[in-house]
Amino acid sequence: MLYLTILMTERVGFVIICAFLLVNIPAFRKCLFAQTIVAKLQLVIIFSLFAILANATGIEIDPANELHNKIILTAVSHDYSVVNARILAVTTSGIIGGPWVGGSVGLIAGLHRAFQAGFASEAWFYIPSSTLIGLLSGYLYKDKNSSFTVMTPWRSFIVGLSMESIQMIFIFLFSPTGWVLVRYIAIPMILISSLGTSIFISIITMYLRQEEETRATQTHSVLKLTNQTLPYFRDGLNFKSAEQVVRIIKKYTNFDAISITDRNTILAHIGAGSDHHISGETMVTSLSESVIQSGQVKVARNAEEIGCSRIDCPLQAAIVVPLRVSEEVVGTLKMYYTDSWKLTPVEIQLATGLGEIFSNQIALGEAEMQAKLVRDAEIKSLQAQVNPHFFFNAINTISAMMRRDSEKARQLLLQLSTYFRSNLIGARETKITLAQEWQQVKAYLSLEMTRFPNKYDVQLNTTVSDDVLLPPFTIQVLVENALKHAFGKRKTDNHVVVNVNGQDKRLLITVSDNGQGISPALLKRLGTEAVPSEHGSGTALHNLNQRLVGLYDEKSRLHFDSSSQGTTVRISIPLTKRGEQ
Repeated sequence: MLYLTILMTERVGFVIICAFLLVNIPAFRKCLFAQTIVAKLQLVIIFSLFAILANATGIEIDPANELHNKIILTAVSHDYSVVNARILAVTTSGIIGGPWVGGSVGLIAGLHRAFQAGFASEAWFYIPSSTLIGLLSGYLYKDKNSSFTVMTPWRSFIVGLSMESIQMIFIFLFSPTGWVLVRYIAIPMILISSLGTSIFISIITMYLRQEEETRATQTHSVLKLTNQTLPYFRDGLNFKSAEQVVRIIKKYTNFDAISITDRNTILAHIGAGSDHHISGETMVTSLSESVIQSGQVKVARNAEEIGCSRIDCPLQAAIVVPLRVSEEVVGTLKMYYTDSWKLTPVEIQLATGLGEIFSNQIALGEAEMQAKLVRDAEIKSLQAQVNPHFFFNAINTISAMMRRDSEKARQLLLQLSTYFRSNLIGARETKITLAQEWQQVKAYLSLEMTRFPNKYDVQLNTTVSDDVLLPPFTIQVLVENALKHAFGKRKTDNHVVVNVNGQDKRLLITVSDNGQGISPALLKRLGTEAVPSEHGSGTALHNLNQRLVGLYDEKSRLHFDSSSQGTTVRISIPLTKRGEQ
C-alpha cells in the first residue's frame, strides 16, 4: 500500500504541475469566468485531456494485487484493474465549470477508461460513475453563476474525498474483485486524490487572487493619481499643471521618466533624461511628433524607435499617448523606461488609460472655465440692469435743489458721482467689499432722502469687518425695494433696519421694514420671477436672486418673511474676505 501511495502521489503531482502551467495561459483564465457556450466547450476539452492523461498514466493491478507500472497505459489486460487520477480531473472540472462541464468530462473520461478495457462488460460502470461524479461535483459548488474562487481548499478537499468515495462504491459493487480491490486501493486513492483536488483548486485560486490583488492595487493607485491630478488640469494644459501632474505620476508608478507636452513644447519632464528633455524647450523625439500627427498611441522598445536627438539619451522604451480635447490632439503624455524589458502590456494599458483620463480632465477643465466666463458675463449683465431710471430721478432732484440750495446741490452731485462710480465698479466686478457696498447704499439714501425728506429712517448696522466680500448692489437693491414698496402712501414712521453679521462661516444680511407687508400670493413669486409694479419692471429682486445662486449656491438665495407688521428679507452667503477668494 505504501508503494501504491508513492506511485499515486507521482501521478497526482504530475497533474498538479500541469495545473500550474495551465493557469499561466491567458486563454484558460478567460474560460474560468466566461459563461458562454464556447468557453464551456473549451473547458470540457481541456479537462477531458487531463482525464485521458490520467487514465494513460494509470497503474495496473492484477487479481493478486500486484502492481504493474507502465510508462503509458494504452490498454488494460483482462481481469486487471487500474489506479489513476481520473476522478481528480473530473471533480475539478465540475468545481470549476459546473455540472454541465463536469458531466461532459466525466462521460468522456469514463468512455476512455472503458476503451482501455476493450469495452469489456466489467468496465462499463466507469461511464455512469465518472459522469455522475462530474455532475455532482458541479452541483455541490454553491454558486454556479459566479467565480469558483470562493471555494476554500478545505471544501475542495471534502468534495474530492466524497467523489473518490463514490467511485470506490461503484468499484465495490461492480468490479469482479470488489471488496478485495477496494480494501487495497481505497485509502491511498481517496486521500491522495482529495489532496490533489484541494491543491489543484488552490493553485488556480491563489493565482487568480494574486492577479485580482495586483489589479486592485493598480486601480487604487490610478484612482489616487487621477484624484490628485484633477485640480491641476482644471486650469488647463500648461507649464504649471503639467509640472505638478508629472510629479504625481512618477510617485504612483514605476516609470523611469514622465513627460507632458503640448503640440510643440515640453511642458514638464521628470526622471531620466531630464538633462536634455527640458521644460520650455521644443520636443526632441520624433516619436512624439508622430503621435501628434497621427493621434494614435505609439510604443517604442528601443532608443532608435524613440528617436531622441541626443545619442547618449538613457531612455530605451516609451509609451506616448495623445491628449485630446474635442477630437483634437492638444499634447502628449510620455512614459519612459531606461530598460526595455520593463515595458509590458500592463504598462501600455496603464499609460493608455491615464491618457484618456487626463484628456477628459483637461476637457472638463476647459468646460469649467468656459462655464465660469459665461456665468460671469451673465452676472455682469444682470448687474448692469439694476434700476437705470434712478439716475434720471436723481438728476431731476439735483436740478430742483440748485434753485434753492446750491451747496446742497453740489453735495448731491458728489453723492451721485459716488453712486455712478460704484455702479461702474459693480459692472466690472462680481464681488466687492462691504465698505464699497456701504458707500453705494449711503449715496443712494442721500439722494432719495433729499427727494423725500423726513419720510424714511434707515439704520445700517454691522458686526463684521469692512473687507468682507459680497455681490455688488446686494444691500442697495434690498433697501431700494423697501423704500419703494413697503410703505405705500404712508408719509412718516417708515423704518428700515439693515443688519450685517457673521455666523458659522456665513455672512448674514437682513433688511427689515415696518411696512404694510406682502400678500402671500405675491410673496411666492418674489425672487423667482420678475414682478412688475407701478414703480418699476420688478426685475431687481429676481436679478439679485439669480446672481446669488449663480455665484454661490441654493442656500444663498433670498428668503422672505412678511406679515401686516412688516417684511424681513434674509440672505446667507459664504463669509470670505478680500484676498481669500
